[in-house]
Amino acid sequence: MLKNLWLVALRNIKKYKGYTVLNVIGLAIGITCCLFLIFYIQDELSYDRYNEKADRIVRINSYINEPENHMKLAITQYVLGPELKKDFPEVEDAVRFVANGKTMFKNGDLRFYEDKLYYTDSNVFRVFTYHFIEGNPETALREPNSIVLTQTSAEKYFGKNTSAIGKTLQSNAGKIYNVTGVIKDVPKNSHLLFTALISISSLPKDYDGGGWGNFNIYTYALLKPNTDQAAFEKKLLVLYDQFMAPIFTQFNIKIHYGVQPIADIHLHSDMTNEPEELGSMSYIYIFSAIALFMLIIACINYMNISTARSARRAKEIGIRKVNGSNKVQLISQFLLESLLTAGVALLLSIGLVLVLLPVFNSLSGKSLSFSELMQPATLLILLGIVVFAGIGGGLYPAFYLSKFNPVTVLKGSLSKSSSNVNLRRALIVVQFSISMIMLVCTYVVYRQLQYVRNKDLGFDKEQVISIDVDGSANVQSKVIAFKDALKENSKVVSVSASQSRPGNGNINFILFSLDSKNGKVDKGVSCYGVDEDYFSTLGIKLIKGRNFSSPSDTLRSIIVNENLVNYFGWKDPIGQIVKSSGDTSKNYFQVIGVVKDFNQKSLYNPMEPLILFYQPHGNDVLVKLSPQNISSSLSGIEKSWKAIFPDLPFQYVFLDQDFDSQYAADQKRGKIFTAFSIITILITCLGLLGLIAFTTQQRQKEIGIRKVMGAGLSQIVPLIVKNFVVLVGLSCLIAFPTAWYFMSKWLEIFPYNTGLSPVPFVVSAIIILMITLLSVTFHTLKAALANPVNSLRTE
Repeated sequence: MLKNLWLVALRNIKKYKGYTVLNVIGLAIGITCCLFLIFYIQDELSYDRYNEKADRIVRINSYINEPENHMKLAITQYVLGPELKKDFPEVEDAVRFVANGKTMFKNGDLRFYEDKLYYTDSNVFRVFTYHFIEGNPETALREPNSIVLTQTSAEKYFGKNTSAIGKTLQSNAGKIYNVTGVIKDVPKNSHLLFTALISISSLPKDYDGGGWGNFNIYTYALLKPNTDQAAFEKKLLVLYDQFMAPIFTQFNIKIHYGVQPIADIHLHSDMTNEPEELGSMSYIYIFSAIALFMLIIACINYMNISTARSARRAKEIGIRKVNGSNKVQLISQFLLESLLTAGVALLLSIGLVLVLLPVFNSLSGKSLSFSELMQPATLLILLGIVVFAGIGGGLYPAFYLSKFNPVTVLKGSLSKSSSNVNLRRALIVVQFSISMIMLVCTYVVYRQLQYVRNKDLGFDKEQVISIDVDGSANVQSKVIAFKDALKENSKVVSVSASQSRPGNGNINFILFSLDSKNGKVDKGVSCYGVDEDYFSTLGIKLIKGRNFSSPSDTLRSIIVNENLVNYFGWKDPIGQIVKSSGDTSKNYFQVIGVVKDFNQKSLYNPMEPLILFYQPHGNDVLVKLSPQNISSSLSGIEKSWKAIFPDLPFQYVFLDQDFDSQYAADQKRGKIFTAFSIITILITCLGLLGLIAFTTQQRQKEIGIRKVMGAGLSQIVPLIVKNFVVLVGLSCLIAFPTAWYFMSKWLEIFPYNTGLSPVPFVVSAIIILMITLLSVTFHTLKAALANPVNSLRTE
């Protein structure tokens, strides 16, 4: 029996080649896209799960509540880690990561900058899973001035197939570090990436990171098995009264800690100061929905075409029933054909995945490999897709076709079942609705991402390069000489040095005491140092007061932004006094100027108060270039660099690219969303073309009779067109409110957004309507222009 089912299935697939090819291509495209999205989702969900103790590792986050401001920080105080290990029995181990900033290391003539470098505790390898190639994880970071390199870093400094153990690296400040271990590169699916780790004992012996008043490091705890994380988090409340209240109570500031499982950080964290770019659970839901939509649309195509051509197989079914076939056998026959079609589509889709994987990796920024297809979990997913597509696409046709009455069928009087027609119409409405939703969402996402990239930020980022100078004192002293050299270059419009730049997270956050319309207020404010050329180099407008002008400005002068002025209600900001909170000395700062607001951070963040100090030799050199012959200008800058910093590599970034990199993750997700939205619509069109072709073919005789009776094209074409136009209208009623709801929620994550307009909704409806009209009109005209004699000959 099984052999007979296979033979009949293969015979039918061969007999209806055109529809088989259409079904296979539609299913293959849907399955291919579904697989890519599944791989993307799997990778996003796998972050930090490579750690063998991931279920017990938590990060301690800080929640700082000021009277009018609430901050959520991924960082804590340096002194917290030892306190956790000492006073909380739930903590098996605690590990700190202290960012070292950009540092140059050299080995002989080889010199490289490292900007993902951390000081950490020696027990780090007992908590986190990093695989050692060389060295002993128990002792690697026990001694001061010890450094553990990743494999890529070790090969960069010492070459391949060469042991790095026992060798040394020298920092630009002259400090010697002993290489005590080499580990495999940190997996990319980690929320904390680094190229090297330095023993925390390398810090000065009296280093305390600013005590309990300064938040600047990442703290992780390995909890003992079966620890109740919620209960542990509540126990941490005592630390405020014990250590922080004496510092912060006077400013009416409350602080508590939160416990976050390490595996939740990438997709669920809403903390600031994250070490790496985060993912988003909302996109996981979106991409999961798209993957499901693609499979559903591909299955709908199969169901539509299978039920539409049911009349062609009616006599076959009637004969099989007369010859003894029961309903179960017939259902098995149709499901086997459906599963076979899905299986062929799956094989084709695996080939497409192999060919297109590099393109998808480039689009998504992932590093997925084809070998992942061979994993047991993935093979189960593939099997599930075949079963879903095969049974989902073939189930209704199987039950519908198997219930035909053999007597009625063999008499040739098979009724066009209304349930068949209504089902196909309902499925078309589902397809159209999904396509419209995808079109609306694609338009809104693209428009919002373009908006955040092109919005006026309050500064000019074009033709500006940033050169990050090593922060050591002997290098910073030469910054002014470097600036002076560049000012002599005719191709340099302007040059500035500062502690930070727009888009750079290297900003201090200090508690200041200020006078406001409500009296004296203590508030945390972002601040950093700039020189007198900072505003002209970036095109930032000074709207009140004066710019920094003399060395004496380093003592007391500050410049603030409009947001700070408005926040504190200053009618006349010039001359306002600002003091560091808790400072009982006579030291103070005085406002000498106000600049127009500019976005120091991306447009994901609202505008914040900002204080700028005068510091003429910051380690971030900004150079505004003439737009003509950029490459020649860069060569001249590099020449000046080598003359003043002969031992430092010349590295720079363009400010516009660096600032826009904050949107890189959403830009990539937006491209994925757009690409798969277009493919979803193409799959819909593919099924629509097949269905319309079959529908017009079914009505060929009717069209022929109408032509003989004198009907013209203007009367024949609307017969079929009007039905599909009604279906497009019904789809709008479903798609528009659904798309509006989800897009309005998505836009809420942006403090600056475009809002929703009628344009994407109207455009999506027009696009679907035009595609439908063109397809229907083409096939209807083809049928209407055919010789009616040919269609009526068999009547």
